[in-house]
Amino acid sequence: MRLSKIKRETRYEKRYSVKMGELTTRVTYIRRYIMGLPVRTLHKYRATYNGKIKDCKECNVLA
Repeated sequence: MRLSKIKRETRYEKRYSVKMGELTTRVTYIRRYIMGLPVRTLHKYRATYNGKIKDCKECNVLA
């Protein structure tokens, strides 16, 4: 029986960028789960309109 697993989840979020303004983008989270509970986010990234992969640190989440 495996106690830990790594799972990838994609969902839509509203983000704000200085250059583009408000945008709705798909954000992918890679998380580690132990016994079915999320423990830690390993990586978080988003895909741009051109297909490039960018880290989510340069965009802010709108409240």
